[in-house]
Amino acid sequence: MLASRRIVNAISPQIASRAAIVGGARQAAANVVVRSKLPSRGLQHTAAQTDRETITRLLYSIGTKREVERYLRIFSSSSHPSQPAKFAVIKIGGAVLDQIDELALSLSFLYRVGLYPVVLHGAGPQLNEILEREGVTPDYIDGIRITDAKTLQIARRVFLEENLRLVGALEALGTRARPITGGVFTADYLDRDKYGLVGKITRVDKRPLEASIRAGALPILTSLAESSEGQLLNVNADVAAGELGKELEPLKIVYLNEKGGLFHGVSGQKLDVINLDEEYEPLMKESWVKYGTKLKLREIKELLDHLPRSSSVAIISASSLQKELFTDSGAGTLIRRGYKLFKHSSISAIGPDRLRQVIHDRDPDVLSGESSVAGALNELEKTPYTIYGDEAFDVVAIVSHPDGEVPVLTKLLTSRNGILNNVVDNVFSSIKRDHRKLFWTARAEDDNRSWHFDRAEGSFTRAGRTLFWYGVQDVQEVERVVKEYEQKGRIDRAILPVGPSPPPHRSSPSGVRSFSTMARRFPGSSRGYATSATDKRVALVGARGFTGQALVSLLDTHPNLHLTNVSSRQLAGYSLEGYTKKPITYQDLSPTDVEQMEKDGAVDAWIMALPNGVCKPFVDAVDRGAQGKENRGVVLDLSADYRFEDGWTYGLPELYGRSSVKAAKRISNPGCYATSSQLLLAPLLPLLDPSAGPTIFGVSGYSGGGTVAGANESDGRPTTVAKITPDSLGNAIRAYSLTDHVHEREARHNLLRLPHAIPASPLSLAFVPHVAPWFSGILSTLSAPLKKNVTAQEVRALYEEKYAGEALVRVLKGVPELRDVENKHGWSVGGFQVHSSGRRVVVVGGLDNLLKGAATQAVQNLNLALGYSEYAGIPLN
Repeated sequence: MLASRRIVNAISPQIASRAAIVGGARQAAANVVVRSKLPSRGLQHTAAQTDRETITRLLYSIGTKREVERYLRIFSSSSHPSQPAKFAVIKIGGAVLDQIDELALSLSFLYRVGLYPVVLHGAGPQLNEILEREGVTPDYIDGIRITDAKTLQIARRVFLEENLRLVGALEALGTRARPITGGVFTADYLDRDKYGLVGKITRVDKRPLEASIRAGALPILTSLAESSEGQLLNVNADVAAGELGKELEPLKIVYLNEKGGLFHGVSGQKLDVINLDEEYEPLMKESWVKYGTKLKLREIKELLDHLPRSSSVAIISASSLQKELFTDSGAGTLIRRGYKLFKHSSISAIGPDRLRQVIHDRDPDVLSGESSVAGALNELEKTPYTIYGDEAFDVVAIVSHPDGEVPVLTKLLTSRNGILNNVVDNVFSSIKRDHRKLFWTARAEDDNRSWHFDRAEGSFTRAGRTLFWYGVQDVQEVERVVKEYEQKGRIDRAILPVGPSPPPHRSSPSGVRSFSTMARRFPGSSRGYATSATDKRVALVGARGFTGQALVSLLDTHPNLHLTNVSSRQLAGYSLEGYTKKPITYQDLSPTDVEQMEKDGAVDAWIMALPNGVCKPFVDAVDRGAQGKENRGVVLDLSADYRFEDGWTYGLPELYGRSSVKAAKRISNPGCYATSSQLLLAPLLPLLDPSAGPTIFGVSGYSGGGTVAGANESDGRPTTVAKITPDSLGNAIRAYSLTDHVHEREARHNLLRLPHAIPASPLSLAFVPHVAPWFSGILSTLSAPLKKNVTAQEVRALYEEKYAGEALVRVLKGVPELRDVENKHGWSVGGFQVHSSGRRVVVVGGLDNLLKGAATQAVQNLNLALGYSEYAGIPLN
């Protein structure tokens, strides 16, 4: 409290009034907040940027910096341009609306750190007050308000007034908000004879909500619904929030109430966490759980059963919103499906197929190609071991513990849900209860490396890995244990501080110590000394479009790549949104600026995310700036400009290898359709009929059409909107570029480099693209004549063999659908069918055009070129 007030006093009054929302002086801030206008747009922008940075730093006063930054990254990355409403649904009880200043400040806080919850409010107390004033006695059956025509008329007026009051309070704080009082919920009568004009929601239209968020405004909606005939119907706000949650599947569903949580009916203590998997049935049998509490728990369980395990419900007060969202300890009552932990000493006890799949999908050694699933399982059987985890397999840990030796945590394989829901902490606590001492390793580029440091008492880093331990306080004992590990081969010798240094291709980056050991714990310290991997600076030229936004999102969570410069002519002077590592302001970099930056070594890599035909002056500028330099900056171009150029490396690692990309300084990122087309055709090259070329029918979401300028925001900030919209397509698909599409030529040109291609007989490929009314995602259907008979099973085997071990390729049993590719970072293939003649095969492949078709592939190539793990910063689950 005192620390945050000191910060508030040190900054300008306008920013201080906003920043006070964390420090505790909320009510005072509400009385003075943003009364005067800033003198110019430039100053306003500077204040807004400083405001966001200050508020983020003030969060550190309610939790640790790592806690805050972890949750900010998770929440910021939860949404995608195609699904921007994935962060949270916040339901506001009518009684909370009476605390309008407190409420508006809490919501404004989220807006100022770049988060856009969907806000739904009730107005029960306000409605009751007006009904009683007008001589109408509120009546309920089964807790549901009986709603006649007069009640509904008054309810509509009250809802509108309260909605506009909340929107006005937010706008007064400089937070853009959009009132949405209809068009979201469609309902049938719940029981007209019994309840009157009360609705049961049958459909949720999320488009108005997503449009509001894309326009940079918080959507503020009521729970009123309409029937298919246009009749207005009253719906309980809690029920509406639940239906909204089922449709949006957000990470958080927050119920704001006056009490700030659920409380034990006997002791009166607040319930911090309820894990429904373990606690629901015993809790429902408690004598004090009855009436409204029982109904609320039943409704929340039904809601969470419909949602991914990453989703949770929080019941809190408006003043505690930040502490609940951004700290592990929370502030209200957190309700989640939870987990049941297991502990087994054999693979058969948990199911070998499930374990194989987890190792295949998550083990970094398997994903990098350094090990195989079979090798990992064989290594496991060499010593006694225990497998720890949860029933959902969000976390699987394996501890090797030969008699008389210090145990080693050989595997810690977590999903995103396992981290978000703290399952990994509970599994690790279970391990600590069984083992007083423990050693384990983690890669230097591990996204959750800080988690390991927080739980270790000592560490050292060598050859790109860090060895951690707890329970060993003496340096001599550390050395003895390490020497024993080296002699028995229990940990990879290359990372241990014994014997010769690792070979050159695995040496530590320049300036990084090869290792350091320190087992002593200092007061206030949570870990010993450790070194860190060398990070790289990245400049992004052309960050305004959808691909640029996707890149910003990926780089925001990348452990080693950090944006330092972002260029956009239209957005120069405005802050970069969606990047939480540090505040960045858009620049309008000219080729002259780029040349000087390359001369000065200001960045390590350049990403050119510009339209076709625009990139050359900037690439030429980098080339001029690099003249005479030993270490040139890496340039990665996302356009088609250099995909046919000598001296440029074509970056599709799954087909054309990693070694060329690792050595490259100039990389052309493949096109989205071209990526899918080549991955579809490559396994079939030996079988293709040279006299009749294959045909690919491609369908892409409308984001592939690019962007145009939209209406400016209220502060003058330019916006972009899709060039093609679902309305312009009439909600149908439209063919375009019916012949000679550039991706057709690109695919044909590069496939001829593969074995089994016939240079003397250029591949005859016909490609017909279409645009569809969904946002992102490509589905490509290949029809290919063959020169000999095959079966569908044989075709599938070709793809499984070709892409075995590829972390970003999935071979499916069925036909890939949009849900298999949209917002996914890899390429999926399936639907293997052979014509009755046995001489024509049909295969379907797909990817997200903004991810594996652009941004994810760019990060994959940059990782290789800059010496990191190929999949660093890329979500693999």
